[in-house]
Amino acid sequence: MAKKTTYWWNKWTGGAIVILLLVLTPVFTILVKLFDKPGEHWRHIASNLLPSYFANSFLLLLGVGFFTFLIGVSMAWLVSVYDFPGRKYFEWLLILPLAFPSYMMAYSYVGILEYTGPVQAFFRNNFDIHFKGAIVDIMNMPGAIFILSISLFPYVYVICRASFTRQSSAMQEAAFLLGSNRMRMFTKIALPMARPAVAGGIALVGMEVLNDYGTVKYFGVDTFTSGIFRAWFSFGDINTAIYLSAILTVIVLALIWLENFQRGSRNWNAGSGGSRPALRIRPKYKSTRRLYTALCLTVLLISFIFPLMQLFYWVSLTWQNVVDSEFGILIFRSFSLAIGSAVAIAVISIFLLYAIRLSPLKWTKHIARTASLGYAIPGAVIAVGVMIPMMGLDRTINWAVSDNMGMILSGTLFILVVAYIVRFMAVGYNAIDAGFQKTGATVNEVARSLGASPLRTLWKIDLPLIKNSIAGAVLLAFVDILKELPLTLILRPFNFHTLATKAFDMATNEMIAESANASLVVVLTGVIPIIVLNNMISRKK
Repeated sequence: MAKKTTYWWNKWTGGAIVILLLVLTPVFTILVKLFDKPGEHWRHIASNLLPSYFANSFLLLLGVGFFTFLIGVSMAWLVSVYDFPGRKYFEWLLILPLAFPSYMMAYSYVGILEYTGPVQAFFRNNFDIHFKGAIVDIMNMPGAIFILSISLFPYVYVICRASFTRQSSAMQEAAFLLGSNRMRMFTKIALPMARPAVAGGIALVGMEVLNDYGTVKYFGVDTFTSGIFRAWFSFGDINTAIYLSAILTVIVLALIWLENFQRGSRNWNAGSGGSRPALRIRPKYKSTRRLYTALCLTVLLISFIFPLMQLFYWVSLTWQNVVDSEFGILIFRSFSLAIGSAVAIAVISIFLLYAIRLSPLKWTKHIARTASLGYAIPGAVIAVGVMIPMMGLDRTINWAVSDNMGMILSGTLFILVVAYIVRFMAVGYNAIDAGFQKTGATVNEVARSLGASPLRTLWKIDLPLIKNSIAGAVLLAFVDILKELPLTLILRPFNFHTLATKAFDMATNEMIAESANASLVVVLTGVIPIIVLNNMISRKK
């Protein structure tokens, strides 16, 4: 038995630890570099810019957290509890804003509200009403809160909808027998029971807010992410960028700790697994049912349909000048990079999960769980943390082999793929873990008792059983990588563009209409996994 334990340690647990070290490299790098002297621009940034970074980041977190809670919880409650026209469609249509990167949403709304946009054109043509400049100036802090809220609320919506749907009809009936109305049942029973879901959704929103660069850069709002870019690219001060990254990492870790702390060890389950799900209520009055339909439709229009229509309008004006062979190469490069990175994430996730299943060491599950925490770290921080050790490896290789070799790792796509793996490991890991949970460990035990090796068991039994989960993991990681902006901007090779960086580059150079072509490809690609996953869920139901 002792030999078996050693065998698993060498083959699987050791590999899992290597992957863990790779994923934690950015954090280790930043912690080590903090002991270096601060950069020459640190004093200037600390005294003049750091207070605004703190204030703006806090206001964004507070504002976006409040509005995503308001929109996400209310929409989840409506589609989970009430029956009204269009409910079964809104149930998944309200997830679509996740396909719209927030910075692309920002470009769309600036176009909608500007002088030549459809809103002002409507007032001019029909009522002869003229405005000076944009009808509403959103290129400020309130505008950034609005854009981030309507693009991120589905994080709260999806998790809360699942929580409300699972709550049993027994509680519903008990509340009504005690004389409670629907609103009181929501505030006193349903919402408190959904507290972990709400907190988890808002925590995810907070991490995305801190990771955002495109929106805050375009709107001129200084945050820690924009400060990291300024320190690195404008000042050329890596040490100052590291100090800012460390502060941002601490804020993110504090968010994670707060979410875990409020959850604690309490049990928030609705009851036994056999409890009947809550029945949807059909409002008595037709006007009420129409009101609920109108509310869901309004949220969908504002958060997805209007900005998507603006992109289509811009594309109709500019596609002949933009869509050419070079644009086709841009799509091919972006898709190839995203697919390759997504497949690498899936392979590593399978290895980690299989290591947990085979290893007799109980603490291996903590290794895998820690290895999937990269999603919580902002892309700019990961980029800084990965770039520095890669540059050190390049210097070592040049010293050992030849000074003329140049940037072998840090100037190539290799470093970008490594950073994507670190950033999006959790996406692939969680999707494949769901598949492994369904198969159970019994099949492995039976196969090993028949003399099959672990690798043969994985190849012949486990992988065919979880192929749908693997496909889902690759698809989700692919879409997230395709949308990623700050990490790609920092680590991409010279003159290399993805669809995301091309759209951002064009928009910042006042070519917003032209940028819509790349943006539309990203958005429509992001819609695919939402439709696929909705169909899978519908079939299971």
